[in-house]
Amino acid sequence: MYGGDSSEWEVSVWSGRHMASQIDKNKYAVYEILLCGSDWRVVKTADGQVPAEHEAQIDKTDFSFTWKGDRALFEVALLMIHGKPGEDGALPAYFEGLQIPHTASSSTVSALAFDKYACKSQLRNAGIAMAKDMLLQEDEDVDEQAVVDTLGLPLFVKPNGGGSSFGATKVRRIEELKPALELAFQECPQALVEEFMAGRELTNGVLKTHDQQLVLPVTEIVSKNDFFDYQAKYQGASDEITPAPIPDALRDKVQRLTSQIYDYLGCSGFIRIDYIARDEEVMFLEVNTIPGMTPMSLVPQQVSVAGMSMGTFLEWVIEDAIYRFGRA
Repeated sequence: MYGGDSSEWEVSVWSGRHMASQIDKNKYAVYEILLCGSDWRVVKTADGQVPAEHEAQIDKTDFSFTWKGDRALFEVALLMIHGKPGEDGALPAYFEGLQIPHTASSSTVSALAFDKYACKSQLRNAGIAMAKDMLLQEDEDVDEQAVVDTLGLPLFVKPNGGGSSFGATKVRRIEELKPALELAFQECPQALVEEFMAGRELTNGVLKTHDQQLVLPVTEIVSKNDFFDYQAKYQGASDEITPAPIPDALRDKVQRLTSQIYDYLGCSGFIRIDYIARDEEVMFLEVNTIPGMTPMSLVPQQVSVAGMSMGTFLEWVIEDAIYRFGRA
């Protein structure tokens, strides 16, 4: 299931189509479902057919689909919707209400992780190191000088909910703060403002199932832009090095921290966590509960370097979702 209602829509479609192509068709009948607002429809059936729009609609009362006179009920939903309504918990809550297994974290965990400020506050209480920050509301008067006095310059402004670096800006001068906030507010009514942290940008994926644990290799991101923005992520303006050329002790620290954060938040399936490393110090940036899974995305790179096929990886994800909901 891919698409969604955010600026990440295009990336989600790319992720979803790629994942659908990687699932073992000898084991699973795969239907591709595009979500756009209230329009949920099957865009490709298990036999590769593309239904006409009028005959492809999902019945949301039970998440079923009628095709050539037969009603199909789905056994599991592989969610590839970045942003709303996938990562914010709304879609997981829908499936949980219908008791249909889905591959994301639970609705409550998803909602917490999607709210960057709330997630950081939770992890800060657990002793996780991270940048100082401020949460600003769209309808409040912002004392720009107070923000700069508190966090210094440069600083980062990003939407409090959302990903793929949409609406994110590196601010070098106080005059740039207001336009940066306006850009962030186009994505979310709350903006997270963070102090700048110089260091190496690292990211690490993890998959945990009821009987397996796979902490993936660490990737170092060397952006050709000022930071890992949309162009750097999806248009080739970065070098992504997996495994990261970092000391073994730092690699082990990042992987331990990824596993600990996963457990502390109560995540499910696979996630990716981003960090800044300053010498031996590892600073948490954010967690992605439905990370990008395009052919050039970070988790697929890490899965490949780990020596696992994407088909096997997705089998673990799918079977664990079915197991988890059967146990609920």
